[in-house]
Amino acid sequence: MAKVTIDNVVYDTESLSPEALAQLQSIQFVDSEISALNGRIAAMNTAKNAYVAALRELLPAEQGAGVDTSS
Repeated sequence: MAKVTIDNVVYDTESLSPEALAQLQSIQFVDSEISALNGRIAAMNTAKNAYVAALRELLPAEQGAGVDTSS
């Protein structure tokens, strides 16, 4: 007997209608996908930080004390 809490009310999943169970399964699927995506975001942020650190090592010393020469 699995239980689920929704809005601070505990429900026995065996007492839920098929439609309610389908919605619950959809929520569980979406939660799982969000968790996986958050893991990918964390990995991408780690990679980005490594690339930024590597770029900083390749840049020459200060140029123009903050003057923007890109235009």
